[in-house]
Amino acid sequence: MSELENYMMDADDVAKALSVSKGQAYKTIRILNEELKAQGYFVVQGKVPKAYWETKFYGFHS
Repeated sequence: MSELENYMMDADDVAKALSVSKGQAYKTIRILNEELKAQGYFVVQGKVPKAYWETKFYGFHS
């Protein structure tokens, strides 16, 4: 796997990390992406950068 492939988390990754449904994972990603947009960042729908994820969820390590 390349470094770029590990850069983003998708709904499957989020669902697994939080032990939630895929639907709930998409909701979580949407919330995080809204926060990033508000900070002026470009976002990719359905994915969240791992670096941002790690700042929001205490104790998460990839």
